Amino acid sequence: MKSIFEQLGGTYHEENGYLISDFRLPEGKQTIGIGRQRHLDYLKHYHRVTCTNLLTGGKLNAYLADIDRQAQECLERLIESTKQA
Repeated sequence: MKSIFEQLGGTYHEENGYLISDFRLPEGKQTIGIGRQRHLDYLKHYHRVTCTNLLTGGKLNAYLADIDRQAQECLERLIESTKQA
């Protein structure tokens, strides 16, 4: 019976008698904004399971990009309201 990792095309290699996954993150350059960095730190410290699930599911970067976009929009709204005041 194959693991979910193997069903999704993942492979393993043996090292010192242990099977190690050949897990690679998708290639692609994305800038890492302050919102993304801070939320990733928050997930790592307070929601490790959620962080691991997003990472292994290949959804962490998209999730953090959305958080970064929301933080940027919030900052822009704050700057605009400060200009008007």
